[in-house]
Amino acid sequence: MDIQQNKQHKAIVIWLYTGVAMIIVQVLLGGITRLTGSGLSITEWKPILGALPPMNEADWQAAFAKYQEIGQAKYINNHFTLTDFRWIYFWEWLHRNWARLIGLVFAVPFIYFIIKRKIDKSMINPMIILFLLGGLQGLIGWVMVKSGLNEEDLYVSHIRLAIHFIAALGLLWYTLWFALKLSVPAGNIVQAPALRRLSGWILGILVLQLIYGAFMAGIHAALSAPTWPTVNGMWWPSGMLREGGWPEDITHNKITIQFIHRSLAYLLTVLITVWYFRSKSLPQLGTVRALALLVVLLQVFLGVLTVLNSQVKIPLWFALAHQFTGMVLLMVMIWGRYMVRK
Repeated sequence: MDIQQNKQHKAIVIWLYTGVAMIIVQVLLGGITRLTGSGLSITEWKPILGALPPMNEADWQAAFAKYQEIGQAKYINNHFTLTDFRWIYFWEWLHRNWARLIGLVFAVPFIYFIIKRKIDKSMINPMIILFLLGGLQGLIGWVMVKSGLNEEDLYVSHIRLAIHFIAALGLLWYTLWFALKLSVPAGNIVQAPALRRLSGWILGILVLQLIYGAFMAGIHAALSAPTWPTVNGMWWPSGMLREGGWPEDITHNKITIQFIHRSLAYLLTVLITVWYFRSKSLPQLGTVRALALLVVLLQVFLGVLTVLNSQVKIPLWFALAHQFTGMVLLMVMIWGRYMVRK
């Protein structure tokens, strides 16, 4: 793609990068809803009418009464007043409404671009995929919430949470890649097969790391070992491999999950450092390579701060900062992988 084509697609590129920013905010709002226990506060799914919160005292009481019928309200939050309920309702309402806003921000300009003929045929299929991914993400979110609206499940399963999270990151990845294809001149792409393979490995391990980050948040695993650099004073924690079989242990044992999450962080730091030095001879990667090393070190630092401050409960703002830098690291490595694509 030449410079002239890049200029022609400027409005579409801005639109796509706006979508990237909004998806990041949506994921962070999802983190807040999980850490504040807000995800089950709205017990109904009304795609259009649900955009409005309860409008009077009677509506608030009715919404609260429906929440009080589920297990989380009965056994965890049975002390809640209407004021407490309004607090958790706000975060889930904002999370859902931000998703609605993302849908509008994608749909309205898309129609405008079609009318103005700013979209060529090569963009149609990627944009259809974009909309399908967005719709799938909304469906996964509602299925996840619905699974917790009973008396048995006090929280939504952290496995379902991880699926919802990774689906959001998949949408982020696709949107960013599409934006890069329209904004990065073809002349800036470099041929570096070895670096491309290494980037692929880093992205694969990073996705696994982010899944374990979702597990950490989903079951509040940081509370099980608020120490560093050891895990409760041990380099090889004794609490691992005690949660049934191997698949059960690596997905449900808090100590095992935290140990894997830490180990993957160290592995990624080493691999990105290697990637940093191997890409030194490629001036086209100057910015992205510096960002990659900086962000991974910041990510580890914030992870350590989050763990060390998880004595009684997970520190919300440290956890969100950690989650945010994780997404930034993913985007930086996607950018790096794009720059050495075939």
